[in-house]
Amino acid sequence: MRFPAACTALVAAAALTGCSGPGGAAPEPQKVTLWLMKGSASEDFVARFTASFEKEHPGTDLDVRIQEWTGVGDKVNAVLSGRSREGADVIEVGNTQVAQYIETGGLSELTLEGLRAWGNQDWLEGLADPGSINGAQYGVPWYAANRVVIYHRDLFASAGIKNPPKTRQEWLQATRKLDKGDQQGIYLPGQNWYVLAGFIWDEGGDLATDGNGTWSGALHDDRALAGMDFYKQLQALGDGPKDADEETPPQAEVFARGDVAQIIAPPGQAAAIEAANPALKGRLGFFPVPGKTSDKPGAVFTGGSVLIIPARSGQRTHALDVITDLVGERWQTDLARTMSYVPNKTTLAHVVEGDEGAASMAAGAAQGRATPKSARWAEVEADNPIKPYMTAVLSGQDPGKAAKAASEKITKVLNPAR
Repeated sequence: MRFPAACTALVAAAALTGCSGPGGAAPEPQKVTLWLMKGSASEDFVARFTASFEKEHPGTDLDVRIQEWTGVGDKVNAVLSGRSREGADVIEVGNTQVAQYIETGGLSELTLEGLRAWGNQDWLEGLADPGSINGAQYGVPWYAANRVVIYHRDLFASAGIKNPPKTRQEWLQATRKLDKGDQQGIYLPGQNWYVLAGFIWDEGGDLATDGNGTWSGALHDDRALAGMDFYKQLQALGDGPKDADEETPPQAEVFARGDVAQIIAPPGQAAAIEAANPALKGRLGFFPVPGKTSDKPGAVFTGGSVLIIPARSGQRTHALDVITDLVGERWQTDLARTMSYVPNKTTLAHVVEGDEGAASMAAGAAQGRATPKSARWAEVEADNPIKPYMTAVLSGQDPGKAAKAASEKITKVLNPAR
């Protein structure tokens, strides 16, 4: 950069803030633009963070812009490629979206910062892993959310169940006791494939596997079939439709009727249940999805957000400062308690101990995973072959044959050239 002769060597050392203008006027603040997604953080949190950041980083102007999830992929790609009229220095994206952005390019690598300053050894795997490729980190974990079991305390007590189950077998036994007469032991629709994914991961299987850059569907693997078998056993202990997912009808509405003992959902759905049936207020409980053994909960799909820096950012140093603050203990604690989220590190799970729903999420998140790291996984979900596969098995078709057919469809989508 070239500086006016009037700038002294001392001032040049702070060249990013520029020289004072005529008459000693204060330099213009350095603008740093942060894109956050609608609903990720409350207005109060954004206001608190912005004021704190600008105070602790004099000479900066933090411009927080709220984005809609719908269509955001195209907007982010435009920024990364330099085609956008809007700039961004830090962008919040979904954890499973990062693979797409890595493939198209334009991301700043953040491996060393994660190692040196951000405590990457404690990051939740379900957030960190989707943001990396070949050992290089591009997405920095911000917050997580995942499914837990929401249960009706009164129905559990009436069935003589004093403590939530901690193993799959205990879970099946308790659910059998609860499934009687017009009462459903659990409402589990036949196509809740995120729940199935957790059972498959618990068995050591996966939805798809990567072999040197070539992806293959893996639902026909014996371990994945074992996960589907457990799903079938659990699903039979209620009246969930075999050919619909958790939104058809919305399972919170079904639970609100009062004759369902359990659903598997993010704890935030408790608010919808209580709104639909105020009589249930104070009668709902939460526990992590049980695992195969009592020493740890079951695996769950981890949703959430990570932070990226476009390689074209002209404020990389300040962008790093923004991330450093957002992923630090102070603001992780604030965000988790404000929004009932899971913090980005296993070592921070304790900050939500007073929130039963969030604490149950945090326990499960320690075993969390994400969908396969293919840039084309979103195309699989767009016309999801896992859903009809699940319906076929629950309807009595041969699991191996149905799984093989679904795996072939996944393979074809993930490898369009084949």
